[in-house]
Amino acid sequence: MRLTLPRSRQGKGNRILPSAAIAALLALILWLGGQLALQQSLAAGQSRAANALRLTVNALQADLSRYEVVPQLVGDLDLIQKLAASPNDPALRRQTNLWLAEQNATVEASDIYLILPNGETIAHSTYRGPQSFIGQNFSYRPYFIDAMAGHPARFYGVGTTSGVRGYYFSAPVRNDAGRIMAVVAVKIGVDRIERSWQGGEFRVLVTDPDGTVFLSSQPGWLYHSLLPLTPERTARSAAVRRYAETPVTEFALERLVLHGVPLLRLPDGAGRREYVVASDQMPEAGWTVHVLLDSANLRAEARFAVLGLVLLLSAAGFGALMWRQRRAQTAERLAMERFAHAELERRVIERTAALARANTQLEQEIAERRATEAELRAAQASLVQVGKLAALGQMSASLSHEINQPLAAARNYADSAAILIERGDYARARDNIGQILSLVDRMAAIGKHLRQAARKPDDVLGAVSLHALLDETRTIVAARLAASGATLEIDVPPDLPALRAGPTRLQQVLVNLVSNAADAAETATDRRITLSGRLEGEVIAIRVRDRGSGIPDAIAGRIFDPFFTTKGVGAGLGLGLSITANIVRDFGGEISCRNARPGAEFCVRLHVATSSGVAA
Repeated sequence: MRLTLPRSRQGKGNRILPSAAIAALLALILWLGGQLALQQSLAAGQSRAANALRLTVNALQADLSRYEVVPQLVGDLDLIQKLAASPNDPALRRQTNLWLAEQNATVEASDIYLILPNGETIAHSTYRGPQSFIGQNFSYRPYFIDAMAGHPARFYGVGTTSGVRGYYFSAPVRNDAGRIMAVVAVKIGVDRIERSWQGGEFRVLVTDPDGTVFLSSQPGWLYHSLLPLTPERTARSAAVRRYAETPVTEFALERLVLHGVPLLRLPDGAGRREYVVASDQMPEAGWTVHVLLDSANLRAEARFAVLGLVLLLSAAGFGALMWRQRRAQTAERLAMERFAHAELERRVIERTAALARANTQLEQEIAERRATEAELRAAQASLVQVGKLAALGQMSASLSHEINQPLAAARNYADSAAILIERGDYARARDNIGQILSLVDRMAAIGKHLRQAARKPDDVLGAVSLHALLDETRTIVAARLAASGATLEIDVPPDLPALRAGPTRLQQVLVNLVSNAADAAETATDRRITLSGRLEGEVIAIRVRDRGSGIPDAIAGRIFDPFFTTKGVGAGLGLGLSITANIVRDFGGEISCRNARPGAEFCVRLHVATSSGVAA
């Protein structure tokens, strides 16, 4: 007996099969569309992360390159060479500490310090307080070991003294024979780099060669390892005390690849957060830079695209139903759908073109920045050469300026000696010849002083009597006083104590100030020049006053600048007062000028000398 279904049930069964197939097809389309949308969204996110990575790596390289040559430049200076050769000299240590503190503030570094071959630190820019490195031994640090091997080095780590993270540059200090006498190290802080990364769309982290995070836009990620903490990695880090006492833990992370895009899942509170990751190496620094982009927004974009696809399919189904019901409206509806589809494609094309333009613009900006950096380095090299030429010009002009005065006095003595020999007054002629020899010795001392103009003089200052210099000073400036019609009045008490200075350079100061006053007295009615000396507390004030027109307020601030002069063309180089100011500063004193109405008064204040020559 054969059973047959009722015709109504057969029709219902035939309708169920196509409906199920259509539903399965729609589900497959939606799944494929979702995967394609997710693939496109992840690829676009990876491209954005890669662009951000290039900018981040370029910014890090530019920041590090600012400090790369600082240790070599510091190590080549005379002061560092002297301290490395004489590490137990307390005066050199004090002078070096002060100089390192000043340079550290100028280059905006964290620390600059000098290490002996045994690893002991003898000079530090922060030489006082608990943060001082002086006395600390850093022989275990790789940057010290590499520098002692004869080449510049780099290292990242946490300071064992300060506990502050930093990046270290080092270079050897060599003597004239090429032997390494010490190591100069420069530490730069990294907190400012992290602050520039915070608050943005991307998460940034930098790992060391063992995979440990030491720079991050997220403070909670610091000192976590992206690689397994094997005994070898732990031992390497502990040997150099890279992270001092800070413990390093392993990240509970998960790596995966989706649609060819690398993803990283990291702990975030009680759960995990997924990121698209782009990584690049910085071989010179030994770093790996990772830029992370939260995939939640990318997945949301993909879901939005799937939602659009659902809406599109729904519209298509609704259109099919309406086609059955309202044939008259089919053409209009199809036209509207075609228009909507074309508009969507147009927007996609515009968006793609906009992204391509943005990418091209970023590449162009990177190229322009590199070109600008190259031009800056070339300009810096040119400025160094110009500075050398200017220094040579100033030294030549200074030598001519300073020797002319004693040379003129020597000529006067020679003329006078010739007359005395004709008269047969050989005793006085012999005195004049002795004065000429003294002036020749003075010119030799001036030449020696000017040869040392490129560095701070290291001659020992002693006790100098102002009275002992006055007669020779009057002789040297006599021709200049006669030419201007001026008279020199000296008001110095006989019991004035000795002052701390060098006799040759102090006489140079007096000659320059009196000659300057003689220039001012040429056009004055009262052509008296007064040179006085008074004890004021623990200093001796030497004043030179003229009765000329005084110093205009507009140029008072520039009166001691090199090559600044109010004389006409060819009448002076503008070096006398600049040289005078430099000599006074070398003595540890001060120089100032004021309007005395009438005329101007220059005041030099120098310390009183004790019996041993040291300032009281």
